[in-house]
Amino acid sequence: MKPSRLIIAAVLLAGLAGALYWSNKNEEEKAKKPPEDKTPKILALKEADIVGVEIKKRSGADTVLSKNDSSVWSIAAPKPFAADQSAVGSIVTSTGNLLADRVIDDNVTDLASYGLAPAALEVILKMKDGKTKTLLIGDSNPAGNAVYAKVGDDPHLYTMASSSKTSFDKESKDLRDKRLLTFDQDKTTRVELNAKKESIEFGRINQTDWQILKPKPLRADGFAVEELVRKLKEANMDLSVSEEDAKKAAASFASATPVATVKVTDPGGMQTLEVRKVKDDYYAKSSVVEGVHKVAKDLGTGVDKGLDDFRNKKVFDFGFSDPTRIDFKDGPRSASYQKTGDKWTSNSKTMDSTSIQALVDKLRELAAAKFVDTGFGVAQVEIAVISNDGKRTERVLIAPGTAGKFIAKREGEAAMYEIEGNTIAELRGVALDVKEDTSKPDKKK
Repeated sequence: MKPSRLIIAAVLLAGLAGALYWSNKNEEEKAKKPPEDKTPKILALKEADIVGVEIKKRSGADTVLSKNDSSVWSIAAPKPFAADQSAVGSIVTSTGNLLADRVIDDNVTDLASYGLAPAALEVILKMKDGKTKTLLIGDSNPAGNAVYAKVGDDPHLYTMASSSKTSFDKESKDLRDKRLLTFDQDKTTRVELNAKKESIEFGRINQTDWQILKPKPLRADGFAVEELVRKLKEANMDLSVSEEDAKKAAASFASATPVATVKVTDPGGMQTLEVRKVKDDYYAKSSVVEGVHKVAKDLGTGVDKGLDDFRNKKVFDFGFSDPTRIDFKDGPRSASYQKTGDKWTSNSKTMDSTSIQALVDKLRELAAAKFVDTGFGVAQVEIAVISNDGKRTERVLIAPGTAGKFIAKREGEAAMYEIEGNTIAELRGVALDVKEDTSKPDKKK
């Protein structure tokens, strides 16, 4: 073979190899890229750019929503109302990536045939640049699993999931802020409850602890107060009530039985809720919204409480954290236990962890059966519990009461806790059972 032919053959072979290499490389690059989204988009708007929404229905009142400079939505029509930010946000979010099932027509002209002239639902979106986008939603397709949709001057006719229509098919009552009170639960500083012919005021100490301020300073059950605050926060209007029934409720509210009046204070000010009862139904009037509104029975019973329902019945406050020292004196017998690390000691002797933990548990569980104002005599049991790394000291005296019961008093407090006799007997027994650790330490091998 001539050299010239060899050279030509080599060049052709190199060319083919190069073409094959680049072809394979291109295929690899394509494989690395995510597949293109071929689903047609009806709308793809930036949520932050939407400052107004108008919902027009083929039948029914129009609903107009507007967003202020603080990005808070409100209802402007048919009447001015505070809006449920989550509910309105759901509508706005739906415009961010509204997908079609398919394109029916690239240049539709007969809108009426698809229920788009007039549209069953017309959603006008006002953008912050002053422009608008209009979404037309029509009738269901013959299969009934989708609806027809079109955007403004865009000639394309789409079908989209029926659930997408549901996202926009809202009325003013669906988008209203249904809360009767709008206070910030985490920033509430005061709660005043007037019920059962008592006036009780609570003050927040920290995120989870409350103090009874009135009628006199008392330890509060933080969980009970938080539950009251939660019920108030979740108190909602029943907007399904007919206008006629709402008028009847308002008319009977004046003569209804008062249940409670609650005042809640946060950095924004004070809000008031008055709850009354008509037969088995509860109604409320708020300082935040107009009118009288039917409320859940759970709210009615939740505010119908007295002072003792919110008092802390536990004698000790050390809670879930184990104390670091316990002094227990029962008549002539006294003992002192100190905790260092995981070990309890007494007079330099290591104590049995199981028996002393039983004492800790009994002290933690010690609670009043009820509260009394008198009857404390000569103390038989004296207990001091030091906890919170030595920062908290609780001293309690326990004296015999009447009918086999006992009365406990915390040092520095006037409150008296009546405790069942068998509870004190169990506590004394557990205290007597605390013993030295007699187990032998493991020998090193």
